[in-house]
Amino acid sequence: MNRIKMDLVVIGGGPGGLAAALGAYELGLKKILIIERESTLGGILPQCIHNGFGLQYFKKELTGPEYAQIFIDKIKNTKIGTLPDTMALSIGRNRTITISGRDKGIREIEAKSIVLALGCRERTRGAINIPGTRPSGIFTAGLVQKMVNIEGYPPGKEIVILGSGDIGLIMARRLKFEGYDVKGVYEIMPFSTGLKRNIVQCLEDYNIPLKLSHTVTKIYGDRRLEAVEISEVGRNLKPIARKSKKITCDTLLLSVGLIPENELAATAGIAIDKYSGGPVVDENMHTSVDGIFACGNSLYVNDLVDNVTKDGYIAAESACAYLEGKIKRNTKTSVLAGDNIAYIVPQRISGKSDIIFRIRAGYPMENAYVKIPEINFTKKTRFVFPGEMLFIKVKKQYLKKINLMNIESIVVNIEQEK
Repeated sequence: MNRIKMDLVVIGGGPGGLAAALGAYELGLKKILIIERESTLGGILPQCIHNGFGLQYFKKELTGPEYAQIFIDKIKNTKIGTLPDTMALSIGRNRTITISGRDKGIREIEAKSIVLALGCRERTRGAINIPGTRPSGIFTAGLVQKMVNIEGYPPGKEIVILGSGDIGLIMARRLKFEGYDVKGVYEIMPFSTGLKRNIVQCLEDYNIPLKLSHTVTKIYGDRRLEAVEISEVGRNLKPIARKSKKITCDTLLLSVGLIPENELAATAGIAIDKYSGGPVVDENMHTSVDGIFACGNSLYVNDLVDNVTKDGYIAAESACAYLEGKIKRNTKTSVLAGDNIAYIVPQRISGKSDIIFRIRAGYPMENAYVKIPEINFTKKTRFVFPGEMLFIKVKKQYLKKINLMNIESIVVNIEQEK
């Protein structure tokens, strides 16, 4: 079997992967290859026809396809190789990637470095265990987005949406545009898990009700969905039986969370963070396996594509520095998620440089403080929302204490102002 030899292989052709490949190319790396399982580059962006992309990175408002096309056009003007319609099956010793393509079958690639940019997937009905029958008409929100925006296929006429993730909020507005009856968005938590701007622009502006502390507790229908039972939940998130009602509908959209794609990372023996669902990385996006980096939604679920792009460039810079022998994996100090933190990235740091921590809060808070007691760091933040990633920069003047005091772990907390 003839092996392809590359300096850098980027697995995933979405916004993170495109940024990583371009970033490495701009830094002078020549033998770069992008592996993409779909027939076209861009990841999820081509089906995201709504605007709101690029406000941070490009300082202008773009649709998803427009945002992706900027990077696709740049790729075409380089010598970066692309393998569409190709699956990366496994990563073996010495970063040997086994791939399977539509045209040339199974092959192997020897990579001096790898960037994982595989994106994420949606949680399904099976993940949340909704009781009832198994009729047609139950979809994940991302699937319906592809059906409506790409394939022009209507999911149904009477829509109920479970979960207030951003895709669900955006699809509530989209389906309203198409003339369907969107009966409401129901969220089991006492707060929305989507961006505040999407709640306003997608729901409030179109009089679509959002019911917090509510969930679907039963499915009705034989061949096709006929109705769902909606129940209010208590503080323990358990349904309150006397506070239930039956809503007729022929379509249920699930927007109940995203999970980083980490199966390929697992084949390489990469450590997975049980909170973020993605690989454990250091400040250089370096995973626990030498020479393999991660970025984008396969590392942690982002709320803005602009941040995915930025992290792609960071992964590229780190991969190039690794190939030049300038960096090694940082395994000195662990970063632990403390009070009101669902997850934090990176999970390991050296203490030798400034760090930007990416923090997902567990629940909303006003006038809060981000605290790291081991290094006496405190940062006030006015608002904390689970739907919006929090970026906290810690300068090396604080982190140098890690090496001076030989600290093995630090705990990051979000605390309410007293």
